[in-house]
Amino acid sequence: MKRVGTLTNFISLCLGIFAFAPALFAQAPFIMNFGSLGMDTPELPAWFAKETGIYEKNGLDLRLVYLVGGPTAVATLISGDTPITHVGGVAVVRSNLRGSDVVFVAAGTVKPDFWLMSRRDVKSPAQLKGGTIGIGRFGGINDFILDFLLPKFGLTPGKDVAIVQAGGVPDRLSGLETGRLQATLLSPPVSFIAQKKGFNLLADVVALGMSFQHTSVATTRKFIREHPDIVRKFVKSQIESVHRLKTERETGIRVLAKYMRNLQDREILEKAYDRAVSEEMLPAKQYPTLEGIKTILAGLVKEEPKAKTAKPEEFVDMRFVSELDQSGFIDNLYKR
Repeated sequence: MKRVGTLTNFISLCLGIFAFAPALFAQAPFIMNFGSLGMDTPELPAWFAKETGIYEKNGLDLRLVYLVGGPTAVATLISGDTPITHVGGVAVVRSNLRGSDVVFVAAGTVKPDFWLMSRRDVKSPAQLKGGTIGIGRFGGINDFILDFLLPKFGLTPGKDVAIVQAGGVPDRLSGLETGRLQATLLSPPVSFIAQKKGFNLLADVVALGMSFQHTSVATTRKFIREHPDIVRKFVKSQIESVHRLKTERETGIRVLAKYMRNLQDREILEKAYDRAVSEEMLPAKQYPTLEGIKTILAGLVKEEPKAKTAKPEEFVDMRFVSELDQSGFIDNLYKR
C-alpha cells in the first residue's frame, strides 16, 4: 500500500507540473531599448503600442529611449544600444551609402509632415535672408528638408540663411518664442501649438507633394540575422498599433495627450491626430516607400556619389511586412 501511495503522489506531481507547464516554460519577454525621436506625431505607433500592451502581448519588453536627430539614432543602431529604432529616412540612406548595414523594415510615416514656422515679425520667406533657422542635428531630416525647401524661395542654406543646431522640438519652439531663431521646422501637434501662439506658417512641406520616406522603423542586417523573430514581433506590433490608431481614436488621442506632456487643447489634439493616422501619412500596410527612398537618393547625390547608381530596394528588407500581408493578417485586422 505504501508503494501505491508513493506512485499516486508521483503521478499527481507530474500532472501538476504538466498543468503549469505553459507558465513554467513560457519564454520571457525580450528586453530591448527602442529609439524614439521626439515629441511629435510620427512617434504615435510606438507610444500607443507601449501604452496599450501590444509589445508585451507579442513578447517584447521595450524601453523607450529618446534621441535627438537621425545621425544619433543611426549611431545607436550600429552600436546595438537601440537594436530597432525610429529614424528619419535620410539618416538611414546616408549611413547605408557610407557602408553600414542599416535598413528599413517598416514604413512608419511616409510624408514629411513639417511646417516652416517663423517669428511673428517674419511674415514671408524672403524675410529670412540674413536670419537663422534652427534644426535638430546636422545631417538629419530637418537639414535635408531645408535643402529641398529653401531654394524654392530663392534662398541658399548656409549662405542666405544660417542653419544652426537648436536641439529638440521644445528647444526650437522656445527659440522662436525668445527670438533666438527666425524660423524652424515643426511637426504636429507642436506646429499647431505654434500657430495658435501667433507664429507664422511660411510653408507646408506636405502641400508641396514631396514623396518621401520620413520617420521609419529601421534596424541592422546583423540584428535581422541574429534575431529574425524579434524583428518579426516588432513589425507585427507596429502593424497592430497602426490598425488600432486608425480604429480607436479616443484611446489614441489620450496617448498623444500623455506623451505631449498632458496637452489639454482638444482642438489641437484632434487636428494633429487625424492628420497623423490618415492613410496618406501612415499606411495600413507598412511597406517602406521606394519612391520616397528615390527622392532621398536624388537629394544626396552631391554629397554621396554612390547615391546616383544606388537602387531603393538596397535599403529595405520587406520580408516581415510581406509575410503579414500575404498571410492575410493585415486585411483581417481591418475586417473585424
